[in-house]
Amino acid sequence: MASERECFDLSGPLHLTSIDWENIHHQRSVAASLVQGVYIVERDRQEKREGSEALAPPWWEFFHFKLLRQLVDDVGFSIFGAIYEFNPPSTLRQHSLEGRPCFVIAFRGTLTKSDSVSRDLELDVEVIRNGLHRTSRFEIAMQAVRNMVAAAGDSNVWLAGHSLGSSMAMLAGKTMAKNGDFLKSFLFNPPFVSAPIERIKDKNVKHGIRFAGSVITAGLSFAMKAKQQQHQGNRSVEDPFITLSSWFPSLFVNPCDDLCSEYIGYFEHRKRMEQIGAGAIERLATQNSLGGLLMHAMGKASDSEPALHLIPSANLTVNLTPSRDLKEAHGIHQWWADNMQLKSEVHRYK
Repeated sequence: MASERECFDLSGPLHLTSIDWENIHHQRSVAASLVQGVYIVERDRQEKREGSEALAPPWWEFFHFKLLRQLVDDVGFSIFGAIYEFNPPSTLRQHSLEGRPCFVIAFRGTLTKSDSVSRDLELDVEVIRNGLHRTSRFEIAMQAVRNMVAAAGDSNVWLAGHSLGSSMAMLAGKTMAKNGDFLKSFLFNPPFVSAPIERIKDKNVKHGIRFAGSVITAGLSFAMKAKQQQHQGNRSVEDPFITLSSWFPSLFVNPCDDLCSEYIGYFEHRKRMEQIGAGAIERLATQNSLGGLLMHAMGKASDSEPALHLIPSANLTVNLTPSRDLKEAHGIHQWWADNMQLKSEVHRYK
């Protein structure tokens, strides 16, 4: 996915002189800052900054976290993630810390630096191909998440990621949710692999395109499920969205970022289809991508893993603050800024 801004802002959320852990805006700012910490710790590694010269530690130390472990790719050995432990001073422990995590597992996105760009771009392609679950980087990430949840419990662990890292966090969260572990997740600019229909200004044209796509997708989904039932002796096929519907990851998207803006239309279209009485069609269509179904129909799909970007429920936050360019619209920096124009809505799968 698109890379983090080359000339990154070192100031961070300086407007947060203290953290109210029950404030969702404070939670968002902290999670974004910890993701930024992963970006910079990898830059520190590549540029050989150590000790007092390292730029990364303030991004977690400011919020009283310590870096417990770096997550390192086995290809290229770049740092793609980090496990942080909340370690407040004794004076802070006297105050209420309700809502704070014990651990945060954060993942960065693509870095356009020579030591990491080729591997990151390879993973970007796997996101597009819906093959991220088969990569060794994801296996490393997933093992870290499982171990931390086993040790600390799902209520004490947060996931966070940006762009490619958001895909990693989403896939890890979905995997855990299938087993009943619902992790609080902050997904910044999560990639939505689809044509950018959201860019179309005419609402009727957009709805017409989405409606036609839903009808075709629902038809193919129905045919595929019927074929699966035949292979399984006419036993009912479990609805994977029912299993995942109790997980409500927080998605943060910008309408000017074509990589993630389609989530806006994805959830709005679901709501509109319910309103016009076509909810049953959309409930079937929303679980599958048309491209993925066509690949299955042609026998070119390697497995039946559902499209990574499709999720049943979410807390969707849209940043309506004007962006100067795509780089700004896709950057992690916007998510700790003060005085943003945000629109949030909870979407529940029915």
